[in-house]
Amino acid sequence: MTTPLRLHYAPDNASLIVRLALEELGLPYETILVNRSRQAQRAPEYLRLNPNGTIPVLETPDGALFETAAILLWLSDQAARLAPAPGSAERGRFLTWLFWCSNTLHVDLRQYFYPEKYIGSDPSHHAQLRQMLRQRLQDHLRMVDAALAGTPALTGKDQPTLLDLYLPCLLRWTKLYAETAQTPWFELSAYPALSEMCRRAEARNSTKAAQIAEGLGPTPFTAPTFAIPPEGSAT
Repeated sequence: MTTPLRLHYAPDNASLIVRLALEELGLPYETILVNRSRQAQRAPEYLRLNPNGTIPVLETPDGALFETAAILLWLSDQAARLAPAPGSAERGRFLTWLFWCSNTLHVDLRQYFYPEKYIGSDPSHHAQLRQMLRQRLQDHLRMVDAALAGTPALTGKDQPTLLDLYLPCLLRWTKLYAETAQTPWFELSAYPALSEMCRRAEARNSTKAAQIAEGLGPTPFTAPTFAIPPEGSAT
């Protein structure tokens, strides 16, 4: 791959997952800040790349890609790493959980973070939605924790998979926003396989690079704190 990849990112947003994949694969890339404090994701030039106005976008030799799971799978297929090979016995189950992360867990987290985007501005409605989502999220985490424990090929030790990059980020955001609730409701230690995944993630060079670039703090997955980025805004 000779053309530099261009990652349009905001600190501690879904683009973090793509940054981790790029770092893990050792691919050269440039970053372009999408300044959320200025609503840059709604600017016409950004919407030409991603008409949804969401982050991230990855500009590639194949054109501009959006949707986190699609970008991750494209990168994995280009490098033949981070996922079971097409045609392998593990591929189908791995893809099931990758797209579950994107279409189920990530979506429910987004609704929990931004209820006003889904049900309007009434705070009482926000509280009802979040109460329902708390139970759903806890059920989701128990389910994926059991899947990781029962299917070792979903994750890697020395050779991580896309799930080793995606899930720790989702858990980071779960912890940060659960702590802002009147009664905090998430404890990573309740999920042994996910806890071990987060500990491994913090030891990788890809995470260390992201910590510096996005101001993630010393324990971004096991004991996260809100990002203090060197540029831009996480919200």
